[in-house]
Amino acid sequence: MANRLAQTTSPYLLQHADNPVDWWPWSPEAFEEARERGVPVLLSVGYSACHWCHVMAHESFEDEAIAAVMNEKFVNVKVDREERPDVDAVYMEAVQAATGQGGWPMTVFLTPDAEPFYFGTYFPPEPRHGMPSFPQVLDGVHRAWTDRRGEVAEVAGKIVRDLGERQLTHNAEEKPGEDELAQALLGLTRDYDATHGGFGGAPKFPPSMAVEFLLRHYARTGAEGALQMAADTCERMARGGIYDQLGGGFARYSVDREWVVPHFEKMLYDNALLCRAYAHLWRATGSDLARRVALETADFMVRELRTNEGGFASALDADSEDPATGAHVEGAYYVWTPARLREVLGEDDAALAVERYGVTEEGTFEEGASVLQLPQGEGEQAESSVADSARLASIRERLLAARAERPAPGRDDKVVAAWNGLAIAALAEVGAYFDRPDLIAAAVGAGDLLVRLHMDDRARLARTSKDGQVGANAGVLEDYADVAEGFLALASVTGEGVWLEFAGFLLDHVLAQFVDEESGALFDTAADAEQLIRRPQDPTDNAAPSGWTAAAGALLSYAAQTGAEPHRTAAERALGIVKALGPRVPRFIGHGLAVAEAALDGPREVAVVGEVLGDLHRTALLGAAPGAVVAVGAEGSDELPLLADRPLVDGRPAAYVCRSFVCAAPTTDPAELARLLA
Repeated sequence: MANRLAQTTSPYLLQHADNPVDWWPWSPEAFEEARERGVPVLLSVGYSACHWCHVMAHESFEDEAIAAVMNEKFVNVKVDREERPDVDAVYMEAVQAATGQGGWPMTVFLTPDAEPFYFGTYFPPEPRHGMPSFPQVLDGVHRAWTDRRGEVAEVAGKIVRDLGERQLTHNAEEKPGEDELAQALLGLTRDYDATHGGFGGAPKFPPSMAVEFLLRHYARTGAEGALQMAADTCERMARGGIYDQLGGGFARYSVDREWVVPHFEKMLYDNALLCRAYAHLWRATGSDLARRVALETADFMVRELRTNEGGFASALDADSEDPATGAHVEGAYYVWTPARLREVLGEDDAALAVERYGVTEEGTFEEGASVLQLPQGEGEQAESSVADSARLASIRERLLAARAERPAPGRDDKVVAAWNGLAIAALAEVGAYFDRPDLIAAAVGAGDLLVRLHMDDRARLARTSKDGQVGANAGVLEDYADVAEGFLALASVTGEGVWLEFAGFLLDHVLAQFVDEESGALFDTAADAEQLIRRPQDPTDNAAPSGWTAAAGALLSYAAQTGAEPHRTAAERALGIVKALGPRVPRFIGHGLAVAEAALDGPREVAVVGEVLGDLHRTALLGAAPGAVVAVGAEGSDELPLLADRPLVDGRPAAYVCRSFVCAAPTTDPAELARLLA
């Protein structure tokens, strides 16, 4: 018999709808049930593409005996962290503070007042590797709750008080300057892996936001070292197993520092951020590799993540069915052996594929299987002739077709507003750069869905939708900021002022609901949102830009487009945290550093009077000036404020470039425009 999760729309919660566990979704009713029964709440947080979430579900939540204990001694609440990032953030902070680490699945035991008192992540069904079994944990927590209730209440109260004292303070009056950004670059240089690219050791995550900062810093200062770190990191990732060499798109992270073996889940936000980063790298260097990866990643998102409603799905699972065993295995869809290559390609082409993609008899993954890579230099050698290039293209097509016959990974079909905003920005820009109107159309389609379904008549955003049905959870700061960023990109690419107007609605809501007027700090939830044990607030990047610095970036761009002084002031005050943290932890506030580069550069304002995606407009979009904003339209257009009182010059399309209240003479020459934006 299905439990209460069967009534939800979250794919992750629906995966648990037939568990013998009597799950509740996060709701006041669940905590009232715990009060009435006098039992604690067991909170389990995860997400659809999480490998170890699936493992714990199979081992414990599908086990009748373990479920019976859970149902008897606890009220069990299941949360999709992607639908409720606020709930996840609050309790993850508690887990990390108590244990020094965190991750998913996250397991937290709460009082009926939602106060945490015991924490963990994955627990095995029997004692293993020094970890207690999940039944042991359940028994221990139950005994503590029954026999030492006062002690539990004291611990819970202390944890909540400690969390409440963690509100951030920062010098909100000063944005970062030259010195702080130079110190941040030095800090990244210290952490840089000169051998393999990226920062730090294993596991290694794609440093999308840091790459954007490095590219902007290079554009503003000409610092070759910044460009080299960005370019080398992007090349190493693109040649590694973290990049899908057949279908395009990036996996979540690499389990090793060499980018060889990925954790195979593919997330929309990673691919949107990396698609844009590679496009910006191409813009800076003209790299053929960067161009190819940007386009392949854009095509992957449209081909495999686009929903019937025009939005973009959240993720593809890491696991899929192994045809040989029927078991769900991580990476089964993606890996190859020499024998399997021979079956698909024949001896001669298989030998070339083995060399081309770094496949070995021993394997680079598990049980003799290899993750496809593109080892350094071999691609260029193999593509030295037209014939070789055609042969390699044929090999790739046949491998992709053979792979398509395997059981595919599951797809989390929910549309997350923030991640769709990131995808809109990436697809709009890549479509404009590379003359791909289909990608621009996909971006517009996703924007239309967000306006039609996720925004209400007061411009309040819903966090998610699925199958055309809007979710019940309110948008958080990253939703407003990233969707506004996507709409601003659409306005710049299409010349349609309605997108600027929609962005303004969202950013006005940010000013009204998310900004602390006294300090300029930002909160992750609105002032009128559900009150948790603490109001979450985090300026540092995680897998995607923090809502705090994403809002700063969108506010800054909107102010440059419109001259709105309150938005500019709010952006600069928000950047005060980057002045404090940027020199100390640059890896974890890369987006904030990228926004600070734009603020220091102006950002430059470009008005193009003339044809949309004509030569001048395209040149403006390809300008590398950090955070430059572009408006385009016909003479006399009043859709975009930057176009006001900007005529043609001698009857020809013209571009006007302004910076810090000073404007250059208008130009009709794309080469001169490029010089003004260098």
